[in-house]
Amino acid sequence: MERGLLWLPLLAIFIGLAWQGAKEYQKVEAYRHWAEQFERAKYDILAVIGQKGDEITWGKPTKEEPVDLQTFSLFDVSKVIVLVDEEEIDIENIPTKGRAIALQFFFTQPDNSVQIPFTEIPLAAEWCKFLQGELQRLQKTGG
Repeated sequence: MERGLLWLPLLAIFIGLAWQGAKEYQKVEAYRHWAEQFERAKYDILAVIGQKGDEITWGKPTKEEPVDLQTFSLFDVSKVIVLVDEEEIDIENIPTKGRAIALQFFFTQPDNSVQIPFTEIPLAAEWCKFLQGELQRLQKTGG
């Protein structure tokens, strides 16, 4: 009986981990279904982002569908940067560590910006490079 009582906490931890894994799997599946409509998409535990043409849509992942979705046009964006610990970084020389990582979009309207959280610095830098290229392409073609 004593051995059984010793294994009980381990069993409880195992059940908790299995439950958390099932919840995360549901989020990933909901994201996969949501991302099918985009040309380029990203999922992590903090945010989902999708790009289709000049439209960027982002929100928070849930086990059903992403929520708090916001959409904006790259035509309204003047600049995109990566923030690590609330400081702009050089995307060609990314740091190896940082806590708060975000992609920040500055709009053509003054004092208006959006920050999309990321969990990985290299992934945020990759998205930033891609979107900077898209902004340059849109500016050259005039739309």
